[in-house]
Amino acid sequence: MSGHSKWATTKHQKGAKDKARGKLFAKLIRQVEVAAREGGGDVNANATLRTMFQKARDASVPLETIERAVKRGTGELEGVRYEAVSYEGYAPSGVAVIVECLTDNRNRTGAEIRTIFSRNGGSMAEPGAVSWQFERKGVLTLDRSTSEDELMAAVVDAGAEDLRDEGEAWAVYTPPNELAAVRSALEATGLQVRSAEIQMVPTTTVEVADEVAARKVLHLLELLDEQDDVNAVWSNFDIPDTILEQVSA
Repeated sequence: MSGHSKWATTKHQKGAKDKARGKLFAKLIRQVEVAAREGGGDVNANATLRTMFQKARDASVPLETIERAVKRGTGELEGVRYEAVSYEGYAPSGVAVIVECLTDNRNRTGAEIRTIFSRNGGSMAEPGAVSWQFERKGVLTLDRSTSEDELMAAVVDAGAEDLRDEGEAWAVYTPPNELAAVRSALEATGLQVRSAEIQMVPTTTVEVADEVAARKVLHLLELLDEQDDVNAVWSNFDIPDTILEQVSA
């Protein structure tokens, strides 16, 4: 199990508590709007919108709020036009980082992301410089209350690619376009899916075995994640569990 995966899982579990609910909702609503604008407002025909819709519902965003976001995305209601933009860079210790944003002002967002990198021991990189170290995957997390044998059988039947032990949760990996179908298949067996989203999963990792270095890496990633326009932050660090627990305490 990579340290990054455990950190991502912990961050997801704490997200609704640690962030102001309004800020969390705003990010999810933007995702719904952009998905509707790019692929249409029909969740049955737009797989990305279906995933974003369910992600917002999982976070307890009111249904009416989500539906208004869909209408803004399709142009039925007026609203600010957001665009998706990604930035690549390096955290301390050479850790690769991808920052996915939804913004109404690309210049402002780019300047703010660059400042966060430069002031915290990191650096921006050219497009494509680090993204080759990641694969886009659908990732579902489930509680550890389910036995591995039971879950493995369900995962195979659902058509998923992989099952991994992420410490406090099971992680099921799928092709991005199969995320919704695999979730439905797992839930049909009675399993409860904690979360389901598209992630950039690292194919190679950078070990960060020093506590001071680990703190610097996580501090930069947390600052990026807190920036208003940032939708998601992905990285390829691998921090040993013992150090990760000390830093996260």
